[in-house]
Amino acid sequence: MLEHYGIIVWIVIGGLAGAIAKLLMPGRDPGGCIITVLLGVAGALLSGFLGQKLGWYKPGQGAGFLAAVVGAFILLLLYRLIAGRRR
Repeated sequence: MLEHYGIIVWIVIGGLAGAIAKLLMPGRDPGGCIITVLLGVAGALLSGFLGQKLGWYKPGQGAGFLAAVVGAFILLLLYRLIAGRRR
């Protein structure tokens, strides 16, 4: 059933993963809601890609929600480091 919604599901899962990553990382964030969703979606994609390369997932299989949160957390950390240097 979720296959019919495709991009909408990615945005919702990404938003949730990004929000949880922000909750886990204390401090002020340089981005808002849109950045949260984008980091969450990118984190899920990154986790799926790395998981496939490491043999954790089959080709075409996406990352789980926990892996998406971890990926979003890592990307949020990198984003903060880069955005913090520009200030």
